[in-house]
Amino acid sequence: MQVSLGAFEEEGESPVGTGKMTVRTGGQDEDMVYFGPVPLADLPQHVRVYEVGPRDGLQNEPTVVDTSVKAEFVERLSAAGLQTVETTSFVRPDRVPQLADAEQLLASFRPRDGVRYPALVPNVRGFERAMAAGVQDIAVFASATETFAQQNLGCSIDESMTMFTPVVAGALAQQVSVRGYVSMCFGDPWEGTVEPSAVVEVVARLVEMGCQEISLGDTIGVATAGQVERLLAALSHAGMASSLFAVHFHDTYGQALANTLTALQAGVTTVDASAGGLGGCPFAKSATGNLATEDLVWMLNGLGIETGIDLDSLVQTSLWMAAALGRPSPSATVRALAPDGSL
Repeated sequence: MQVSLGAFEEEGESPVGTGKMTVRTGGQDEDMVYFGPVPLADLPQHVRVYEVGPRDGLQNEPTVVDTSVKAEFVERLSAAGLQTVETTSFVRPDRVPQLADAEQLLASFRPRDGVRYPALVPNVRGFERAMAAGVQDIAVFASATETFAQQNLGCSIDESMTMFTPVVAGALAQQVSVRGYVSMCFGDPWEGTVEPSAVVEVVARLVEMGCQEISLGDTIGVATAGQVERLLAALSHAGMASSLFAVHFHDTYGQALANTLTALQAGVTTVDASAGGLGGCPFAKSATGNLATEDLVWMLNGLGIETGIDLDSLVQTSLWMAAALGRPSPSATVRALAPDGSL
């Protein structure tokens, strides 16, 4: 018997786990048990899932994925209901060769009405390339630690802010939305524990610069729920509303969902995730895969939180990408719903 998670049938309030529908699997008609949602108090009614698979997911692949495969990946994700799909990064090709085809990719897929397709830009040159390619939403990427700023950007935190300033100003002048990423918000492989005050300082500078959303990154996946609560409390104490923030958790120690739930309880309503759990960071070797979008959606469905995402279509997309990459998906939900590699 296959198990799925969704709304009850319209016939009435069924106890959890008793609503059924018939599906065809493996050539047989079987009952699929629906485990209905059980909400928790003080959680948002809707969560925006910010899909990073095509960019953050594929940038760490050992081989370069063909542009046509990336384009189909983007189209499949938007067709599954993702309203924001981060596509690529306008970085130097020699730094991240997996994303060297940014312009070609953006010209290769069919944009879907109502879907945003952001791209990362590191500097003015990257911004100019993004504008020439028709990008409407950009992101800059800062660090809460000096060592990772040097590793990732080749400059200090102060120098990175100087580099971002004309990028953000130029974007806002053209009515292009700007997100700011902050990496290493909880722990750094070179510097150890990152104090909330360091994150607050970098966030404040990005907000003052004009960034309209800030994504708080647990780049190496070491955060636990208490650290997440502490950082969000520090940001709130500094006068920043929870609506400003997204969270970006890597699942190195299996804490990404617990950390996400803590963030939701603190009022955050945007969560970054990567289809199939793809991802990592080429400049921090201890950074493993992102929170899998399927695992996130399973949890949100179970809490009765709306996302607009079709989980079955999303799982099919991750199975397809896993086949293209030649390895199984690390997502627990993908493995549970498609143990034989098919849904």
